[in-house]
Amino acid sequence: MLIIPAIDLKDGHCVRLKQGVMEDATTFSEDPAAMARHWVAQGARRLHLVDLNGAFAGRPKNEKAILEIVAAVGDAIPVQLGGGIRDLDTIERYLDDGIGYVVIGTAAVKTPGFLHDACSAFPGHIMVGLDSKDGKVAVDGWSKVTGHDVVDLARKFQDYGVEAIIHTDIGRDGMLTGINIEATVALARELTVPVIASGGIASLEDVRRLCAVQSEGIMGAITGRALYQGVLDLQEAQRLADQLSGARATG
Repeated sequence: MLIIPAIDLKDGHCVRLKQGVMEDATTFSEDPAAMARHWVAQGARRLHLVDLNGAFAGRPKNEKAILEIVAAVGDAIPVQLGGGIRDLDTIERYLDDGIGYVVIGTAAVKTPGFLHDACSAFPGHIMVGLDSKDGKVAVDGWSKVTGHDVVDLARKFQDYGVEAIIHTDIGRDGMLTGINIEATVALARELTVPVIASGGIASLEDVRRLCAVQSEGIMGAITGRALYQGVLDLQEAQRLADQLSGARATG
């Protein structure tokens, strides 16, 4: 079980939003590359980057900060990136620059043909971010809730060849209210590709609860605000996840 620190980028700074509201941003660092080095030093095995401006604009907006993060991390750990990725040229450029996995969100829902092409062109490097509210998929920076069922879309994208599904409960993201285990498990049970949980992780208890259902197909959890506010310690959380995962693997 991977505990994955999130670095959300807005105007070149590391921020966190509450429920995806751009106007409700808390700046935690003006040097995202230094923050990336910090998480690597704390034992992170993967980083999750989001170009928030890009997500709203529909095209990359924080490339300078992203490249600085990739340079700071080097080959130490994989970096996955989402936000504003709408064409194959952008994917190719990011992968060439050292991004390990590209996360496609809104574009996957609105133009599934693009996702299909991306999976064909860059196998093993494409993930889909599905943001949900009450089981329905939200798009455009969570500003619109569609009629699409999360499980149905996830199954469709799995058939395209995505590497993993990142599932975010937008009602809980950035709220420190605890992860929606039930919805995450319900999704993972319907898929053969792994699911990465996101949204609301607030404590070691959340880590325990996730590890208890890891066998359902949940490979990791993305967390942001809890780490930045010191509510959750990354080293402690990853150590606990390793212990629980190891105990289950040998039990």
